Amino acid sequence: MAAKKPTGMKRQTGTAVLHENGPRKLIEFDASTLQALELLGRDSMKDLQELADEAFRDLLKKHGRPTSLKEALRQSTRQLPANDQARGRKAR
Repeated sequence: MAAKKPTGMKRQTGTAVLHENGPRKLIEFDASTLQALELLGRDSMKDLQELADEAFRDLLKKHGRPTSLKEALRQSTRQLPANDQARGRKAR
């Protein structure tokens, strides 16, 4: 008898599983960390996914990485527009 694929899952690619809502990753926690996360989730009325989303957003922000297309485009714009003079040069 073949194992049934869980409902809503599409296909597996490497360690990521593509799901209806997007790709998924399997992350392993030690028992004490998982217990602390579950307690924090209950205290803040958030599920583990919401805690993980917040943690990864904070990590990306800490390292200066954009979390959205809008932020990525904003970061990619130049600090000095092409027609501005460089600060070290004086006009004659």
